Amino acid sequence: MMIPTMAAATIVTKKKSHGKEGDAGSGAAVIVRRAPSWRFLFPRYEFLPTVPESPAEATQTLGGAATFKPPLSSVWAMATSIYQRLLAEFLGTFGLLLFGVGTAEATLNLSFVTDARYLAISFAFGIVVLAGAFAFGDISGAHFNPAVTLSMAVSGKMPKGDVIPYLVAQLLGALLAVEIVLVIASGTSGTLLSLVQANALTSQGYAGNGAPFHTTWGAVFLLETVMTFFFVLVIHRVTRDGSPAKMFAPIAIGFTLFLTQLVAIPIDNASINPYRSLAPALLSLIWPSAHWAIDQVWLFILAPIVGGLLAAGVDRLLSPSRSS
Repeated sequence: MMIPTMAAATIVTKKKSHGKEGDAGSGAAVIVRRAPSWRFLFPRYEFLPTVPESPAEATQTLGGAATFKPPLSSVWAMATSIYQRLLAEFLGTFGLLLFGVGTAEATLNLSFVTDARYLAISFAFGIVVLAGAFAFGDISGAHFNPAVTLSMAVSGKMPKGDVIPYLVAQLLGALLAVEIVLVIASGTSGTLLSLVQANALTSQGYAGNGAPFHTTWGAVFLLETVMTFFFVLVIHRVTRDGSPAKMFAPIAIGFTLFLTQLVAIPIDNASINPYRSLAPALLSLIWPSAHWAIDQVWLFILAPIVGGLLAAGVDRLLSPSRSS
């Protein structure tokens, strides 16, 4: 039988142990607890022997059947350690920027028509998120994006204590990936390197500060907010408890990111992820002509976070109330 808790669904079975079957005082419940919903893909199951603290606190009635409820101390017990979750976030964010930014830079001087280059970059970001979600979703939730992490946190879908470590792990992964791309670009022909420098490691931007873009900051802010909002909302909805599409969540998430990239790349180079913008902007400081990226990066940090928080609010409106 399913027992609702604040973050984890719990299946309870009872067996004999020093007492009668189903005796709340015997402490004989065996809790089979699914991982919290923020670890949204292929949840692992654990068997946690649980001794009820008291019959009043440990027993509740659902449909007339007495069942055991685990103490709150076990609600956030995980099948994986915090170090494993942080490693998964580091690797996922590293892969996202390595292949995404790598594709964006590698295609700068190829004889692609513009539309084909946009398609290649969009496809790279979408596929790597899809693969990363399948690979790491059951470990960390496969955020790879501070806008997703903050949205999950305000929705109560992850422990608050994991937020800062997640953000640090993601930033380190992003910086290492872009540094590797920079080192590789530095060893290529002068043409490609000059294009990488002119585009500040394919940073995002808007008109002004010497940036090679022509759209006003207000329009770009709206674009990044709306694209991130839709992307994060899809994550919330396809990974919610009871979603019939949960097993296919990585596919939906990957294709949604693909679509957001198709729309935003021609306008501002597409961020949808604060670290997608911050890492290239920081590392391109080695070139004085590329300082426009760090001057404009504030927008690509703030707008995706706003979009993610709006998605958390809309997801709450779409979700059934606890009292229903």
